[in-house]
Amino acid sequence: MGSVTKKSKVNVAETLYAIVDIETTGGSVSSSRITEVAILVHNGNKIVTRWSSLINPEMEIPLHITALTGIDDAMVAKAPVFAEVAEKIYSLLKDKIFVAHNVNFDYSFLRGQLATCGQPWDAPKLCTVRLSRKLLPGLHSYSLGKLCSQVGINLKDRHRAMGDALATAELFSMLLSNDTEGLIAGMLRKVSPEQRLPANVPSTDFAALPECPGVYYFHNQKGKVIYIGKAINLKKRVASHFTGNNTTLRRQNFLRDIYHISFERCGSELMALLLECTEIQKHWPLHNRALKRFEAKFGLYHYVAINGYSYLAVGKLSKQQGCLKTFDNEAEAVRFLADKSSFFGVDTRFCRYGNAAVFQTELPLPNIDEHNLNVEKLLNEIDESVQQFALMLEGRDQNEKGIVWVENGEVYGMGYLDNSLDGDLNQIKEHLTKCRSNYYMLKLVVGFADKFPHKVLYPIISAQRQLA
Repeated sequence: MGSVTKKSKVNVAETLYAIVDIETTGGSVSSSRITEVAILVHNGNKIVTRWSSLINPEMEIPLHITALTGIDDAMVAKAPVFAEVAEKIYSLLKDKIFVAHNVNFDYSFLRGQLATCGQPWDAPKLCTVRLSRKLLPGLHSYSLGKLCSQVGINLKDRHRAMGDALATAELFSMLLSNDTEGLIAGMLRKVSPEQRLPANVPSTDFAALPECPGVYYFHNQKGKVIYIGKAINLKKRVASHFTGNNTTLRRQNFLRDIYHISFERCGSELMALLLECTEIQKHWPLHNRALKRFEAKFGLYHYVAINGYSYLAVGKLSKQQGCLKTFDNEAEAVRFLADKSSFFGVDTRFCRYGNAAVFQTELPLPNIDEHNLNVEKLLNEIDESVQQFALMLEGRDQNEKGIVWVENGEVYGMGYLDNSLDGDLNQIKEHLTKCRSNYYMLKLVVGFADKFPHKVLYPIISAQRQLA
């Protein structure tokens, strides 16, 4: 038989693995430090080298960390700082497969602290959480302590580096013996997207993602949606969440919380954007923060005072009071009111420009009927600028089209309809899913209509005036 080169096959029994566990002062690579390291060199059959050391983190160890690990400031006071053992750590990790339970945590800390010591290092990784889910399916929990208890591994010195590393090594040996189909070798032959996934996310979830526009959902362990995003290419966008060098505590907690990925296909980027907006409003996921920035904050109001005169006023939006128009900011609203009041001859004494001072004059007040008529003309123009229109967009396949319906200045609804409904506007409207419209969604749709007028089912008159 001819020999097989290493490029075509990985012999796991001849590969050296560095099985690692660390203890730290916290969860953030940027603001926390390592307090203990244990490295076991494993040749695919047994442990051949053991090394561990406490590390002086050069910062105080928080009390809750001491309560968890038993490592306090006094224990590390005379221990070496990381720079003093960096060369030793590098020599043990160099040219080996890096193995750890929830591998990205240990890997990111060691990679970051080695880099600060002038030791750039990169290595292929194996996560015993992910491997256990595949090779030991159906267990209640895959945390190290509970997993060891379920498979009969005696875990001593929990939350100390050497104790956890020894348990991980025994677990890894068990996984190697259970790997009858060459799963580990297959993962090492190539840099698989699965290797980049958070430890708790099933690879089948990622594999199911299509390369098309849509909305994706990240769920926590209980199934609750914790993040919603939109994408032009679902698979590519989701993968981007799990790459890069962002090692902040918030990102690490975010990745650790993800247990499941689901998605909804869309026919176009605009439909994905609108669905993302409606779904965020529906779920308000823990890790979505950006959408609130795009909401309108000011409005134009009309009221009739006890003296019978009509007034126009710029003010902050209120859930209890409807307004004529909404605006991104106060300056935009004031500018609109100033321009329109001048054009229609509305006396500025009957306009309230937010926090701006009201112009005063000794001139007599205008005739009440003439003044109110001028205000009415202004209001009529605002009403006339709010047109109803619909957009025809790409469907999810050739047999359907996407529809977005705007009515009375709001996104009424959207959906996908088969081509048999073409041209029947009333029937189209009945088949749409109603939306909880907001300013940001309307701005997206009107901007799209102005940019792509051939997508509009029937003409709209100066669509941009709705947001002027």
